[in-house]
Amino acid sequence: MNATEVKTARFRFYAELNDFLPPERRMREFEYSFSGRQSVKHLIEAAGVPHTEVDLVLANGEPVDFGYLVEGGDRISVYPVFEAFDIAGVTRVRPQPLRQARFVLDGHLGRLAAYLRMLGFDTVHERDSTDDELARCASEQRRILLTRDRELLKRSAVTHGYYVRQTQPRAQLVEVLRRFDLAGAVKPFVRCLRCNELLEEARKEEVWDHLPPRSREHYREFWRCPGCGRVYWGGSHYRRMERLVEQALAAARDPATG
Repeated sequence: MNATEVKTARFRFYAELNDFLPPERRMREFEYSFSGRQSVKHLIEAAGVPHTEVDLVLANGEPVDFGYLVEGGDRISVYPVFEAFDIAGVTRVRPQPLRQARFVLDGHLGRLAAYLRMLGFDTVHERDSTDDELARCASEQRRILLTRDRELLKRSAVTHGYYVRQTQPRAQLVEVLRRFDLAGAVKPFVRCLRCNELLEEARKEEVWDHLPPRSREHYREFWRCPGCGRVYWGGSHYRRMERLVEQALAAARDPATG
């Protein structure tokens, strides 16, 4: 067959992968025309689905990797990351999950970054980071890239990433906790919300000049960030954050909250 000849394959995307498709292609098989030698990864992303969202691809009922060259007449089934099903004996197209959940977030997810740090997760976030810098950080530091830019997730350097569906920060936090099954790994209030460093205990006299007069009188335990010098203590803001953590964990563990 001539390389310029048009071929047609049939694709079907399952579950939440349909979020990335136009309405007329969702939850149904559709024809996809292409020419030349095209990998299944290229055609999946050309349809709008980032490769980081995909865990299993079947070609004519058989598992294949992203390098599979699609032929005319192929039937391609594309599945998201599995949470409830054991597919250990099947060829996954993604690397194995990272042993430790560490994140890098794009510039638009600043509040989510602070929430993840509040729950103890190592989270890199710089408001002005470029797409190249984000992809490089995810690759070199083996971090999960969280973004609402699906094109960023299509970069080959990004092996672990997730497109955040929700738009409100608290809902985003619950979504990420569920997606990566993080409820059991939460260690609240061990990181600086501003710069991500692990906090260190500090004596009152060491942080005296950073404390409001009322806090000097009423609190005995203090923590300081070795990076930016910010000081933390168990005031009313801390109690509000405790309630936020409790609510987020309860929602993440309760499938009925949607």
